[in-house]
Amino acid sequence: MKPKYLEPDNRSRDRWMVSYLDVLTILLIFFISVALKAQKPAPTPAAVPAPVPRAAEAATPTVSPAPPPVAASLHVEPAPPPLEDLQKHLATAGLDVHREERGVVVSLPQAILFSSGDDRISQDARPVIKRIASQIRNLPNKVTLVGYTDAVPISNRRFRNNWELAAARGLRLLELLSRECGIDESRLSVSSQGANQPKEPNETAGGRANNRRVEIVIAAQ
Repeated sequence: MKPKYLEPDNRSRDRWMVSYLDVLTILLIFFISVALKAQKPAPTPAAVPAPVPRAAEAATPTVSPAPPPVAASLHVEPAPPPLEDLQKHLATAGLDVHREERGVVVSLPQAILFSSGDDRISQDARPVIKRIASQIRNLPNKVTLVGYTDAVPISNRRFRNNWELAAARGLRLLELLSRECGIDESRLSVSSQGANQPKEPNETAGGRANNRRVEIVIAAQ
């Protein structure tokens, strides 16, 4: 056996393998790192809503809030009858009623309403007056109560002349219509004509009786 110092030196022959193994190791590390990076999921970006085209925005209808429902239980007052219907209804009741430029005129004789020379309304006249009141209560028209007398002068403890008597009769009728029949007092007024504007001549008893009256004038609007 040859001593080692006499054996040939083979170390330089295998030295290239060291470099080759280093290169393989580096390549192996490189591919492993690339593989690890490929396995990591890419971060997902936050979802951003797509912009709405302006044409689509303009085409989008605007919904207005619905109006509040109207209560079905609202009470609606019936429309008041016209003066023509009022005139026909009162005429069927046997009253002296006619149409003039100033409105519908209901003429009530003194014999139905009052005793001679008195302004107190009789009990027999109240149903007639209340029937008239029921027809004009819901009307917006103004109502004038016009008192008339005959041409015979009067002078007693209550009234000095026919003017006062005619005015007092109109006032008593106003009180009855407002207090007992429910007609607004602001719609009522009183006028006294005394012995003026007679319906018939005062030379006869029948003419004088027809001249003593109170007219309920429902004004035309």
